Amino acid sequence: MKLTDFVVSDAILPDLQVSTKEQAIRAMVGSLKNAGRIRAEDEESIVAAIMKREELGSTGIGNGVAVPHTKHPSVDKLIATVALSKEGVDFASLDGDAVFIMFLLVSPPDRPGDHLRGLENISRHLRNQNFCSFLKQSKTREGVVELLQEADNNQLS
Repeated sequence: MKLTDFVVSDAILPDLQVSTKEQAIRAMVGSLKNAGRIRAEDEESIVAAIMKREELGSTGIGNGVAVPHTKHPSVDKLIATVALSKEGVDFASLDGDAVFIMFLLVSPPDRPGDHLRGLENISRHLRNQNFCSFLKQSKTREGVVELLQEADNNQLS
């Protein structure tokens, strides 16, 4: 499974300007809606499901990274988007630091394996300091897509 298999390039937000976790999640879910990957009538319940997941424990995993995610019956396959914040977002991260890189995943409830593979794939790449550094410097949607393709092809070691 490659990042480019499930990250919706039209939903990438290279310059997210929000200050709270909920605003960030709303913007990312909205970008998936605007890209035609989720229906407008499902937007609120997806945001609510992700916020409920955040109550269990922040998906801000440290090093300026967060991976909010949920399973939702409105999608028929794993989808994700990426958002980058220059100022950083307070995500109540485990290390207390602001978050600059966010990957948001939504998957169908009946495909838990895909959900876990997607999370594992993202986590593996986010452990790569070069990947994170280049991602933080990306200024355009195209730049982010290019980086995801390079990561998929193991060109960022």
